[in-house]
Amino acid sequence: MGKGGGCVPSKKKVPSGVLDAADDPTRGSRDAPIPADSAANSNVVPDSGQNDAISEASHPAAAAAKLRIFIVFYSMYGHVEELARRIKKGVDGVEGVEGVLYRVPETLTAEVLEAMKAPSKDDGIPEISAAELAAADGVLFGFPTRYGCMAAQMKAFFDSTGGLWKEQSLAGKPAGFFVSTGTQGGGQETTAWTAITQLAHHGMLFVPIGYTFGAGMFKMDSVRGGSPYGAGVFAGDGSRRPSETELGLAEHQGKYMAAVVKKLA
Repeated sequence: MGKGGGCVPSKKKVPSGVLDAADDPTRGSRDAPIPADSAANSNVVPDSGQNDAISEASHPAAAAAKLRIFIVFYSMYGHVEELARRIKKGVDGVEGVEGVLYRVPETLTAEVLEAMKAPSKDDGIPEISAAELAAADGVLFGFPTRYGCMAAQMKAFFDSTGGLWKEQSLAGKPAGFFVSTGTQGGGQETTAWTAITQLAHHGMLFVPIGYTFGAGMFKMDSVRGGSPYGAGVFAGDGSRRPSETELGLAEHQGKYMAAVVKKLA
């Protein structure tokens, strides 16, 4: 450019403040683990390019929208369902996130269920189809054990998600597990552990709770289900109901998962 022509801003120049975010997109979100009790104060990181000056009032629908965690479970005698309901309580306690309860379809006939003395299902909790799973921002799957692995009903549901796998519709979605077993050595860890393969093939992000429940994870004065993989309950012969400690761990898992989903949103 000739003299006196003035300065033309470079097209390659990055405005101040943008450089940091561009060079380090994870800046401000490195703290770990995510404390569940601070979930309500977590901030959702806005999408790149959003104008901070745009107020929520100008987009009331967007401001009111909540992140949704699907709590998808199979429960024959109600133990897993009790955990699911407390998990929902935990999720709903985090601002900006809501839990949605779903059942997977039953594979046994009514005659077989009657012979097994299984209680009737709550019609207020709908069955979920594979296609609906794509709408979740995060998923917690709950199921009883069958020889250290998930129950056939849940496996049948995962087997129906081939279309989602083909389109990679679930890739990147956070997910976790909660379980029920009959005995202390019946698979509280292996039931969740063997289920991780389902998430891996979909590209989902497994979110264990680790030892974030604090002192509750170390109590030895009573029988307690649950593990670093997720909440759990010992059902015994079917007559034992979840203890308050087991339900408290389930509620904690809901809060913790909600915090993670908000962090990743």
